[in-house]
Amino acid sequence: MTSLAVGLFVVFAVAAVADWVAVAGNAGGADGEALGHGDYAVEPWRRRLQYVAKPAALAALVAVALALAPADATVRAWFVAALVLSLAGDVLLMLPSDRFVVGLAAFLLAHLAYVGGLLADGVTATGLAVGLVVVAGAVAVVGVPLLRGVRRSAPGMAGPVGAYVVVISAMVLCAVGTRDALAIAGAAAFYASDALIGLTRFVRPAVWAPLAIMVSYHVGQALLTLSLV
Repeated sequence: MTSLAVGLFVVFAVAAVADWVAVAGNAGGADGEALGHGDYAVEPWRRRLQYVAKPAALAALVAVALALAPADATVRAWFVAALVLSLAGDVLLMLPSDRFVVGLAAFLLAHLAYVGGLLADGVTATGLAVGLVVVAGAVAVVGVPLLRGVRRSAPGMAGPVGAYVVVISAMVLCAVGTRDALAIAGAAAFYASDALIGLTRFVRPAVWAPLAIMVSYHVGQALLTLSLV
């Protein structure tokens, strides 16, 4: 990593931790409202902190990706697009109103951009075969219960959520296909974050979910970005 990239990564880490503080102890989302990567803080001081820290974290990570000396500039372009779309999704989801569908669309596009970058990075037949097993297990354990919960609690969301499950599963599949440890770990953490969002919103509420979602989300985005080197 370049010295500039290291400095920007420190900025990202500070902003991410500040955002964790903002959502820690937040019961928002326990009733299913606006739960997402940008799940808004309830207390005024937490909300103000989140409005600064949340977009700052992803903006800093975009800057990190641009400051790195990547192995492949095409892969970086895809990843930067994914990070920018994620930033847009974060802003949409942290606002004090339910913009879940629009935020979901932004993150779906972000995952598609990651798929493009991972494919450009190169996948192997062996890696894809392993990835299919991993994704099949994840869908069985998480995807099926999630879709059942969606059909029960919000039938109109079954289509969008189903499409999202397919796309993020494709992202994990492609990450495993690259056989890059950082990309695989990052995709897995991102998947875990989104799984928590879906399960908490549509299956079983949990007051601890906002913090767990944000930690796994930031870790996933950071590892995917670092896989560029």
